[in-house]
Amino acid sequence: MTKMTIPLGPQHPALKEPVNFSLVLEGEQITGSTVNLGYNHRGIEKAAESRTYLQDIYLLERVCGICSHSHTTCYLTCVEEIAKAEVPERAKAIRTIVAELERIHSHLLWLGIAGYEMGFETLFMYSWRDREQVLDCLELVSGNRVHYAMNTIGGVRRDITPEQKTEILRRVSILEERTKYYIKLGTEEATVLARTQNVGLLPHDVAMNLGTIGPTGRASGIKCDVRKHEPYLLYGKLDFKEITHDTNDVFGRLVVRVLELVESYKIIRQVLNYLPDGPIAVKVPAKIGPGEATNRYEAPRGEDIHYVKANGTDKPERVKVRAPTMANYVAVPYMLNSGYLADAPMTIAAIDPCMSCTDRAMVYDTKKNKVRIYGWDDLRKLGIEHYKKRGVDFSKL
Repeated sequence: MTKMTIPLGPQHPALKEPVNFSLVLEGEQITGSTVNLGYNHRGIEKAAESRTYLQDIYLLERVCGICSHSHTTCYLTCVEEIAKAEVPERAKAIRTIVAELERIHSHLLWLGIAGYEMGFETLFMYSWRDREQVLDCLELVSGNRVHYAMNTIGGVRRDITPEQKTEILRRVSILEERTKYYIKLGTEEATVLARTQNVGLLPHDVAMNLGTIGPTGRASGIKCDVRKHEPYLLYGKLDFKEITHDTNDVFGRLVVRVLELVESYKIIRQVLNYLPDGPIAVKVPAKIGPGEATNRYEAPRGEDIHYVKANGTDKPERVKVRAPTMANYVAVPYMLNSGYLADAPMTIAAIDPCMSCTDRAMVYDTKKNKVRIYGWDDLRKLGIEHYKKRGVDFSKL
């Protein structure tokens, strides 16, 4: 049978992110695939070096709309560690509440997209309707439905009132009841089972070797929840389960996410009932002494890692972000291979990809057979040359 190579993305009706795959087909079966990064690069890490620690909060919050609190909390944990700032217990509690509301939002959003990809649009409409409940909670607490801007250096910007606590608990009860339906639907409905079981297979040993994380890794039986294995904020004091599954397929990734919703509801109740008195932030100097720190955070998609290096000024010398999608993309070609073209969008969507979190720019010099590193001055020269060809001279600015 003749082999044929086709592109999937960066523009494709079944993919909501500008990601590009090259698929090798024999008939309808995929025999080879590659992930092609580099289509969408925003330069956030480099931009962070020319902004203050406070300004970088709002920059890094925009790494991802769904995981905005994840990125700022991970970043600020590094900054606060270098500055030796003791974050108040109440601030940690509020950060934990927002973190779990964000996880609920992300998983419900993913469930809707999964329903859309498998042709089950009723599931899409139901889960996105219920998603409004958690968005209302986030708006109630922060004033925003997306990019909550709750964090600041040394704590949080907004407190939670008794009235807000009551309203959050009421909406969590509604979501918990609706989630029971999703669990039943995800484990029994014929359409869901047909489109997810034995699709995108990733055995436990392969997932381990490829460093798979988050719900994708836990659906292959890997215990890899940072909240359990390296607790931060209040997670070390909370009672919740680390959800894993052993089917190693898209079905397992669905099950892990819907069961994690139940655990997030439990966490929010525990934290709201514990909510200690005290301040919500401490003062931290604008200039932070030399030092460096790396921290891990369990974002909805998996382990998020931030590295910050301080040099004694009010701006970081280096900020590095390793978003969870970057780690999980390594396993996607394996999951696609031996599958069918019709299942490719569902297999890719099952890792809950976020290209805006992930993409990197890389220039390979074929003559010297190595990757070329560009500094800020090099990039500026390239930009000036680019616009000169179009009649605009930026060299004097």
